[in-house]
Amino acid sequence: MGRAEVQAYLRLRARVVGRQLRELGWWRLVALGLLLGLALARALATAAARPATSWLVPPAVALFVASGHRRRADLTFLALTMPQPRPGLAAEYSLLATPAALALLAWGRWGPALLTVALAAAVAWLPAATAGTGSSRRRSLFRSVAFEWVSGGRRGLLVAWAGLLGVSVYTRATAAGPALALVAWLLLLVPLYGTPEPWPQLLAVLRSPAAWLRGRVGWGLLYFGLTSAPLAWVLAGGPAGWAGTAGLLAWCAVVLTMLVLAKYAFYPQALLAQLAQAGVVVVGLSILSNNPAYLALLVACLLGLLWKSSRRLSHFRHD
Repeated sequence: MGRAEVQAYLRLRARVVGRQLRELGWWRLVALGLLLGLALARALATAAARPATSWLVPPAVALFVASGHRRRADLTFLALTMPQPRPGLAAEYSLLATPAALALLAWGRWGPALLTVALAAAVAWLPAATAGTGSSRRRSLFRSVAFEWVSGGRRGLLVAWAGLLGVSVYTRATAAGPALALVAWLLLLVPLYGTPEPWPQLLAVLRSPAAWLRGRVGWGLLYFGLTSAPLAWVLAGGPAGWAGTAGLLAWCAVVLTMLVLAKYAFYPQALLAQLAQAGVVVVGLSILSNNPAYLALLVACLLGLLWKSSRRLSHFRHD
């Protein structure tokens, strides 16, 4: 792929992203942009302030870019329509990593800044995530109707859960260790709800948007409750007690509900859903600062996502 082809690809991507952001709406874009921008700026400033922690930024950015790259639905299309799509993807991912690299440069971290861009560009050569054939798939511990959890189980989610349980038990004498393990378990579930299912899958069952949403939220909360029970037991046995554990579980349930609703609020646009989910995580973490304004914002976001997801799915209603 030559320079002209790379530029044409980047212009095409910019138009697609611009159209999706226009669908998001200017006021939602401003709200999400401010929340995500402030959260990312604070995280980058904290990491770049010390030489040791600044080296954590390149792999973190690379993992973020790789998670989106491997789930891209247009990789096969690009391979068929472009002779060499990897340079164009590398240029796109380098541009995505540029803000993080500039933040590192502002603190004089030249090595981590260059590595951030290089690792992000190298993600373009990773293969796409592929689903196994029916004969090779392992039997899942989750029911097929909870397909997000079935997919996560086949991607090693339970291995991560076992690791978090081990960390929780090891740090059981403190309240922070088990609590962070429980929050980390919730954050590991975010990618499960980041990719919308194909609309024919909804067409066969979607007679009532409210019933569909109740089912998705219900299955998510059920399996989160079952998997988080051992983590919560360890947390309750420590300094946090049962009251603190119940409060944290309630917070996790609200955030998980909003993540599921955000998936369908902009269905079937994966980018818009993932931006909304990122905003949900930022708003959810913000209320831990004990500022009542963030609690009001969380309630407003919950009601807004409930209304918009139901309204969005009504376009795909099948009677």
